[in-house]
Amino acid sequence: MAEPEVQPDSLMEKIYGHHRSSSSSSSDDDKPAKLHDAVKPKVEDNKASAHGSVKSNIFRIFGREKPVHKVLGGGKPADVLLWRDKKISASVLCGATVLWIFFELLEYYLITLVCHTLILFLGVFFLWSNGSSFINKAPPQIPNVQIPEKCVLDLASALRIELNKGFHALRDIASGRDLKTFLGVIAVLWIMSVIGKWFNFLTLFYLTFVLLHTVPVIYEKYDVQIDAFAEKAWIEFKKQYAVFDAKVLSKIPKGPVKEKKKD
Repeated sequence: MAEPEVQPDSLMEKIYGHHRSSSSSSSDDDKPAKLHDAVKPKVEDNKASAHGSVKSNIFRIFGREKPVHKVLGGGKPADVLLWRDKKISASVLCGATVLWIFFELLEYYLITLVCHTLILFLGVFFLWSNGSSFINKAPPQIPNVQIPEKCVLDLASALRIELNKGFHALRDIASGRDLKTFLGVIAVLWIMSVIGKWFNFLTLFYLTFVLLHTVPVIYEKYDVQIDAFAEKAWIEFKKQYAVFDAKVLSKIPKGPVKEKKKD
């Protein structure tokens, strides 16, 4: 009995049909993986945005958003203030303390100290230079100290800019446009005048120097506790200021506010 002949067209259709079904099943299996890969970055972005929003809602003193090191300007001065290198920071603080003891406790005068220091250095180098030939040693290499012109010009330019900003701020305060800022400046100046009665300028400068070397490093270490306490104090201050504003400040007539000219 003869076997039925298989046609080539039907055989090829079966092969290609099996291939299409297998490829479609594999593509269906790949869909959940692709969907997971597409959804995963979105979930991570949402987590990052949520973390950023929570972080931005945390109260920071003076609205600080950068690390303390960046707030202080970064670089070596910030490293010294934050005690990154304890030897350098301790040396700077000890040097300032020695100078304060000389001028304040021992009642040494600045001109006297500078003159005595110069006499000492000049005498030592003069004797060393002239006596080096008798003791068979090389004379001292005295450095040639020069102040760069660019450094002086940059310092003068920066000082000029800051002074102009200060004068502009004083002019705005005196114009009577912002009563809140005016009262704040008056309060700060009055506190400084009271402190000035207790200490002279040198002691006040030394105390400020010590505070700059202690307060930032303490705040960097305990910033969470300090910010929480500052937030409570700020909320209480705003409550008291709102009462004071309603009873006193709102009844004080304000100065005329000039409208800015539009181009």
